[in-house]
Amino acid sequence: MPLIGAHVSIAGGLEHAIERGEALECEAIQIFSKNQLQWHSAPISISRAERFLHAWKNSSIQSVVVHASYLINLASPDETRAKSVVALIEEVERCDMLGVEELVVHPGSSRGTPKEDGLERLAKSLKEVIHATSMMRVRILLETMAGQGSILGSSLDELQFVLDRIGYTEKLGVCLDTCHLFAAGHELRTEEAYGRFVATLMGKIGLERIGCWHLNDSEHVKGSHLDRHQHIGDGELGLSPFSFIVNDPRWDHVPALLETPQNGIGNEGNLTILRKLRGR
Repeated sequence: MPLIGAHVSIAGGLEHAIERGEALECEAIQIFSKNQLQWHSAPISISRAERFLHAWKNSSIQSVVVHASYLINLASPDETRAKSVVALIEEVERCDMLGVEELVVHPGSSRGTPKEDGLERLAKSLKEVIHATSMMRVRILLETMAGQGSILGSSLDELQFVLDRIGYTEKLGVCLDTCHLFAAGHELRTEEAYGRFVATLMGKIGLERIGCWHLNDSEHVKGSHLDRHQHIGDGELGLSPFSFIVNDPRWDHVPALLETPQNGIGNEGNLTILRKLRGR
């Protein structure tokens, strides 16, 4: 079964994220390794990395995933692309220092240029990052997106295009976000629809490439292309898709992480719902 958990804060130091995950009884957690709204941050010191690794080793958390900065746009038609390549290389280096092997990044935006051109730039950028970090055991996970405007990655075809351009490598995979998938038009609310989606996923991406799930309900209807997360069961998706995912043995040991709102029931309440859906 998947490893249930949540995105947790690193306030006060990276090692405190482990403490917060433990308090929530998470099996896996997601963190930022730095301020997600800044291009650069001070390097992680050896002592800080050691404190993080010690806390993780002595916890019950089985997996840690890092989410890259929101500023990164590997598909940009301007100087932001080169800047983003450098930033993602730094993110991979930080993950490697922390012993984290999965790094989620948004595919980016073509910024008004043809999407095909944006996808080509995205593939080129990823090749550069993978080449520069070839000795590191970190897999970059392209997150599925809602597809608003010029945002890339809202269809499995787009992700398949990028993966095919690069060729098979263990350094590249996919993160599936339930809210984004639904907003992009994927139906997940019945067992049959979920089965069809997974079958399509197997054909276009391959289940071995799926490194992470983001479990979020959607405030808006299917196909809205609006990225608005909601508490589990309180949005348009309802409870069924989450039950399918957390009980699916094909996602054995794959992190399934909440990015739901912090108001209301928060992580604690949403995790309780996921555990009930899984039967424990």
